[in-house]
Amino acid sequence: MNEIREAERSTLLTGQYDVIIAGGGPAGIAAALAAARAGASVQLIESHGCLGGIWTAGLLCWILDHDNKTGVMTEIMSGLEAMAALRQNAYDPEAMKLLLEQMCLGAGVKVRLHTRVVAATRDDGRIDALITESKSGREGWRGRVFIDCTGDGDLAARAGCRFELGRPVEGPGAAGADRVGEMQPMTLMALVGGVQQRELTALGVERGEGVSGRQAKDVLRQLMHAANLRPSYADPTFFPIRDDLHAVMFNHEYGVSGLNAQDLTDATLRARAEVNHLVCGLRGLGGMWSGLRLVATADQIGVREGRRIAGRYILSVDDMVRGARFDDAVCRVTFGVDVHATHPGRSGTQSVESSSRTVRVQPYDIPLRALIAADCSNLLMAGRCISGDFLAHSSYRVTGNAVAMGEAAGRVAAIAALKGQPPHEIDWPVAATPSPPATGRWSNF
Repeated sequence: MNEIREAERSTLLTGQYDVIIAGGGPAGIAAALAAARAGASVQLIESHGCLGGIWTAGLLCWILDHDNKTGVMTEIMSGLEAMAALRQNAYDPEAMKLLLEQMCLGAGVKVRLHTRVVAATRDDGRIDALITESKSGREGWRGRVFIDCTGDGDLAARAGCRFELGRPVEGPGAAGADRVGEMQPMTLMALVGGVQQRELTALGVERGEGVSGRQAKDVLRQLMHAANLRPSYADPTFFPIRDDLHAVMFNHEYGVSGLNAQDLTDATLRARAEVNHLVCGLRGLGGMWSGLRLVATADQIGVREGRRIAGRYILSVDDMVRGARFDDAVCRVTFGVDVHATHPGRSGTQSVESSSRTVRVQPYDIPLRALIAADCSNLLMAGRCISGDFLAHSSYRVTGNAVAMGEAAGRVAAIAALKGQPPHEIDWPVAATPSPPATGRWSNF
């Protein structure tokens, strides 16, 4: 028998809360802030040693589709500016860690780091409690309403909710619960120092006056190829954070699943080796590159897609093309289709699939119904695990939208918990009343 049987056991109940949020990334922190400010007791559970998820542990360092967002997103941008930690859309990840901690603790959110959700118990079609594992062992957490902000839909899956994963599978035998298609590649972000922004801009490898992001990527790729460097990501990119600190996106890891621990391990090891190789190769060019050094690689490899949990509405590519408007809209998306190629191109230069270039998207709404689980009466989702199809996901998954989704989910969850109603019965225009303004000052960084 290829299994190990464990003895039946009971799990100690650690706490009871109105709202429990799994995942402390961009969606999770916004959900926690909104729920706490609406008067709910809130527990935020995060697997890493910091809040921020892909923003911090993942060193993403770049915020997409935030310009038309208000509320928590505006507070975060203002807080980073006050800390002198924001340049264009790029931010200092250490400042982001501190800011998010200050915001959550200041709002009365209970934060638990270094803790992972591993199971959920159900009662009469709703989640009764979730189970975690950590240095403290196995613990139980009981809540009235839960929000899955794990990115991969871990809580929802462990609660038995249906989901889709990857590209739609076509042909005989494609239908059914086991349908899993190819997924977009992962990327390990990194920080580098030892070269000045003015030098990178003058060379044309970092965007600046008269140099677009597209042009900068082309110049950097050509420079790398001339040095016999072949990055697995065909659009290598520098993002300026400070004059002498830059985030870099150099690699793609193809054919791996964010739901498989060995895939994640292997992808991370390969990616870290590649990033080190490319940085060393650039340093070998001498001149302005002679002082280039790798400052840090991300603790978490960037996973572009995981589970898409079945919701009360499935956001589709058709909604994007027609610029759909919904009465229960939680935010408007202005980001286009962005499907990173699931295979490297024959020439090694393909990075974005043709579908990203041919689908013409108009600004569209994300409805609250796409954030409410279809299979569990007290569960919401926020971030890239909401209910949508493959192409829609490639647009709404970016973090500016995740924050807006999290804020909406948190407000609805708090009202549902305090009223003793399921989330789908909450009047969203009432729940959408703006959050109270933040108070106090953020620490200097």
